[in-house]
Amino acid sequence: MLPNPPLVLTVPARVSALILGVLLGLFVLRVVGQIVVATRAPQWLPPMARWYSGLLPYRYLLPTQIAFVAFMTMVVSSVSGQFVPLGVGSPVAGAWLIWGSYVYALGMVVRAIRYALARPERRGVLIPIVFHFVLAAFVFVWGCALRQG
Repeated sequence: MLPNPPLVLTVPARVSALILGVLLGLFVLRVVGQIVVATRAPQWLPPMARWYSGLLPYRYLLPTQIAFVAFMTMVVSSVSGQFVPLGVGSPVAGAWLIWGSYVYALGMVVRAIRYALARPERRGVLIPIVFHFVLAAFVFVWGCALRQG
């Protein structure tokens, strides 16, 4: 049996949906910003090398991000309307998502510390770390919404 998460957000479904929508919007801005940089390279945005770690070539990363946006949109809609199966009570699934968000965020904390402690020439990129925290927050809020029933 999975232990109860130590921190659970308890708000109405419409508030959870609003928070999820804001987090989705932030992620969409990241994806759009990355597309703009890849196609136009404006001076007012960081160069492409700062937008992703290169672990996944951009030609594969972009479709993956688009799939995430589509799925996240379904989650926001489901939580807002409390539709099965993504938006209504499943306390066990909610607990798994919350614990998963903790692990995900902890991984990004470790990555951020490594970034901060590394010499500038070995530092890596910060933008993906920030947006992985956005995704971890999304998973956390979604898990909390499911826990409430």
